[in-house]
Parts: sequence; C-alpha cells; structure tokens
Amino acid sequence: MSYVNPSDFAKKMVDAGEAKVFMSTRDTLIRAYMAGAILALAAAFAVTVTVNTGDPLIGALLFPVGFCMLYLLGFDLLTGVFTLVPLALIDKRRGVTMKGLWRNWGLVFAGNFAGAFTVAVFMAIIVTFGFSEAPNAVGEKIGHIGEGRTLGYAAHGAAGMLTLFVRAVMCNWMVSTGVVAAMMSTSVSGKIMAMWMPILVFFYMGFEHSIVNMFLFPAGILLGGQFTWMDYLIWNEIPTVLGNMVGGITFVGAVIYATHHKTSPERQRNADEVQPVAVPAE
Repeated sequence: MSYVNPSDFAKKMVDAGEAKVFMSTRDTLIRAYMAGAILALAAAFAVTVTVNTGDPLIGALLFPVGFCMLYLLGFDLLTGVFTLVPLALIDKRRGVTMKGLWRNWGLVFAGNFAGAFTVAVFMAIIVTFGFSEAPNAVGEKIGHIGEGRTLGYAAHGAAGMLTLFVRAVMCNWMVSTGVVAAMMSTSVSGKIMAMWMPILVFFYMGFEHSIVNMFLFPAGILLGGQFTWMDYLIWNEIPTVLGNMVGGITFVGAVIYATHHKTSPERQRNADEVQPVAVPAE
C-alpha cells in the first residue's frame, strides 16, 4: 500500500526539517528561487483562468498544479520550512540551532521573493506588450487585487490588521497540511491528490499566502495599482509572513509532532532502551 502511517510521516517531517537546516546556501537559494517562481506562475495562471472564465472556482481548482510541481521537484517555500524546520529544533536533532533555523528561513524568504518577483516582471511585460500599452484584463485584475488587499485592510485599521493576520494563519494551516499530506503517500498520484485538496481550499477562500503575495503585489505596482511598496509591506507582506509562521508551526507542525511523533511506538521503545538501570542500595 502507498499509504504512510501518521507516526511514520511525522518522522519524515522532522527528518526533512533537519535536512533543510544543513543544506548549502547555494542549494537553498536555488530551490527557494524556483519554488517562488513556479508558485507565482501558478498564481498568474489562476488569475488568467478566472478572468477568462468569470468563475474564480475554476481558477482555484487549477492553481494547485504549481504547488504540486514545486513539491515534487524538491523546491522549498517559506510556508513549508516554517512548519518543518522548527520540528528538528524541538526534537533536539544534533547540530540544529536557532541560528540554523533563522539562516534557513532568511535564505528561503530571499529566494522565494526573487523568484516571485522575476515572474511579476515577466507577467507585467506580457500583459502590457513590454510596457507599450495599458494592461490587459488580466493585468487590471492583478492591480485591483493588490489594492483591495492592502488599502482594503488599511481602511479598517486594527480590525483590518487582525483580519489579515488570521487569514494568513488559516492559509498556512492549509498549505502546510498540503506539505504534510504529500508525505502520506509513496506514489506520485497519491501525493498529488493529497496536496491538491488543502491548496484548493486556501486559494478559493482568499487566505493570505506570503509567497503568492510576493508575486501579486509587486506585479500590481508595476501595472499601475493605486498602492505603494510601503502599503504592500505594512498592510500585507509582513503580517502575512508572521501569520503564516504561526499557522504552520501551531496548527500543523506542533500538533502532528506532539500527537504522532513524540508518542510513536518506535520513539517510546528508544526511550525505554536508554532508561538508567536502578542500582539496589547496599
């Protein structure tokens, strides 16, 4: 059977987090760059489908193709390392430190942003014929998304910031569930089916994904959206990154670690084997 038991894929999660900490700077940046670019292209694809069909559900149904591709190719998203890398630290894996965690998160953030921004520039060129004319319908849609999800939150003040943060938490609850779900199967088809469902949920519900936004908002600014870089950073990207971090660690990583890995039969046996032997008093 291709199904992997929870205690087994929980160990895979910790192993994956440990491996990412010790990955070279070059490989981490390249994998993060490619992940950001592929996810950005999937977002552009989903927006194009939504504009052409007039049905956002169809766009959401097709968006997960990008996530599946980048996962199967072994590329890294910030939302995924938010969930996996802390587990290696919690599990006290040898050599895993807070410095290593922050290094991994920083490199993945930089790589994701560079990849997403590259696609933002390319799409801006495509939808304006090299900036020689006004954006087409897809370009206009991207610009309006950026306005609504920066100035729209700002208009509500603290309530808008809270809403943004909660949407970011919910987003990585779903996205990291997709990362974990891919470990539930040893077959490619099983991994794709398991990933597709939570990614569809997050995208259609309009939750805030930090890497998708690294494409949508810079592209929106390039295409004449009526918001600024500061609006983007303060009223979307920074709170979204923080919410994604909380959602991934709290509702996915910590829950699975505590209920499946920490209490797994193999771990219990290993703990029993290292128990000190009582020496009788003379």
